[in-house]
Amino acid sequence: MKKPLKSLSSLVSTMDCLLRTSEINDYPGAVNGLQIENSGAVTRIVAAVDACEEVIRESSRVPGTLLLVHHGLFWNGVQTLTGAHYRKIKAALDGDLALYSSHLPLDLHPRLGNNILLAKALGLTAIKPALEMKGQAVGVLGKVREMKREAFAKLLSDAVGGNVNLAPGGPKTIKTVLVVTGGAGSEVARAAELGVDAFDAFVTGEGPHWSYTAAEELGVNLFYAGHYATETFGVKALASFVANQACLPWSFLDHPTGL
Repeated sequence: MKKPLKSLSSLVSTMDCLLRTSEINDYPGAVNGLQIENSGAVTRIVAAVDACEEVIRESSRVPGTLLLVHHGLFWNGVQTLTGAHYRKIKAALDGDLALYSSHLPLDLHPRLGNNILLAKALGLTAIKPALEMKGQAVGVLGKVREMKREAFAKLLSDAVGGNVNLAPGGPKTIKTVLVVTGGAGSEVARAAELGVDAFDAFVTGEGPHWSYTAAEELGVNLFYAGHYATETFGVKALASFVANQACLPWSFLDHPTGL
């Protein structure tokens, strides 16, 4: 039985529209949308967090693969086609791999986004957008059943499937939670500006060293749940949605960084 074939251009158009790719402000290195084109036909979809060499090489083993990632190829700006960058591009072209990347558009999507899906995994209710960045709200704020910080840390650990670290600057009881996945620990001061009554816990993936002591000084419970771990949700949801729409198989390629 032949594998189903779908048009790359139609899948890209679907995702661009769904994610509002052209409307969402992002960092210059994000380069949201189609980053590598293939011959035009898609046979399967693979989701991954990072467009690293191992992920691209493994995804390229099956011609016609569409790789969906959260962190694309161009975070370091313009690069020469040498070393690892050359190897990644060559593997993709040799394997007829298409690569689509979505950063903030996927973070903040109201149904498929990293933030909303992590919030729902934590059982948050009364969820609403929060914490403006680059002209749009990128996180979510919601209510959780009242519990001690330690119990919430366990809940969060179960949700992301990994270790959680805490800068215990805020109240010992958690009732309201701000979620901004990825590397938003550096935004702890801006989060604190939401107000002392706005949230009891700020959940993110990681932050710079100084964010820990800043959280203590600002009176914020800052939970670090892993940059990678908090950003597996969106690419899985996007791949599942697009694959189901297109009647294509999909899989998640796990390549954790531990960060």
